[in-house]
Amino acid sequence: MLRRWFLLFPAVPLGCLAEAVKSTQPSAQKSVKLRGKLMQRDGQPPALQTADGRLVTLEGDEAALKVLNDKRLNGTDLEAAGHFTAADHFQVDPNHARTVLARKDGKLKMITYWCDTCSIRSYEPGPCWCCQAETVLELRDPDQQ
Repeated sequence: MLRRWFLLFPAVPLGCLAEAVKSTQPSAQKSVKLRGKLMQRDGQPPALQTADGRLVTLEGDEAALKVLNDKRLNGTDLEAAGHFTAADHFQVDPNHARTVLARKDGKLKMITYWCDTCSIRSYEPGPCWCCQAETVLELRDPDQQ
């Protein structure tokens, strides 16, 4: 029994050190929601035109940018979670968290892509990873399985 305690003893200082390192990390910025119409302009990054007419450039990870540059979504009312990096620049949270939603029939929908051949759903546009057929844009209720 005493031997087990000696094995745990060296782990205690490491646990304290890990906690100290964690507490010195800068706190993540709190996400806010940005709503507007997706604008895709030639040679420009995607942007949302807000209700007051402002044009806010959208930035994000590679997967989020694939969704935001999908021509099928041009002109769609979107809601994006993230934070402002400047008054006219918005950093979208990572796409894996489903942070960009489309508004359809007054309801927010998840943006998904479906392969009819393989019955595989993905969350960014492009060919199916299995059969390479082009996926179909499908807006789904967030609660739908």
